[in-house]
Amino acid sequence: MPDTASTPSATPPAPAAPLPPRYGPPISLTQAAGAMAAAEAEAARHQWPMVIAIVSSSGHLVMLHALDHAQHGSIAVAQAKATTAVNFRRSTKFVEDAVAGGGLGLRMLSLDNVCAVEGGLPLIVNGEVVGAIGVSGMQATQDAQVAAAGCAAL
Repeated sequence: MPDTASTPSATPPAPAAPLPPRYGPPISLTQAAGAMAAAEAEAARHQWPMVIAIVSSSGHLVMLHALDHAQHGSIAVAQAKATTAVNFRRSTKFVEDAVAGGGLGLRMLSLDNVCAVEGGLPLIVNGEVVGAIGVSGMQATQDAQVAAAGCAAL
């Protein structure tokens, strides 16, 4: 009988993915205004006609600003990006990458109310998700740049 204690296992188990941050109290209006101002400033610096949505940790809309000349379709997209980011406590880039990777990542497409386009980020205060910001109006990487400016304000 072979000695199984000395036989190497075929494949070690994959390390567990880190847990996303916990939900915290809903973002305050003052915090949301600061994040919105920073995001708007970044969009204005580049003259990008954006829509910026901020939702609370419960997923409810706190602020929505449509900058001059923003396309109408971006209103729903910005909200969807923010909602996805808060619901999954991850960036929408995470979802986009999962779908782009194919295989099991394609399961994301079967979920209701999921936006798989970069530009949504959770808003973190003291290590907890207090809300999320979603931006739409330009290329997805530019949307994410404006969202990141909003996050940095917190």
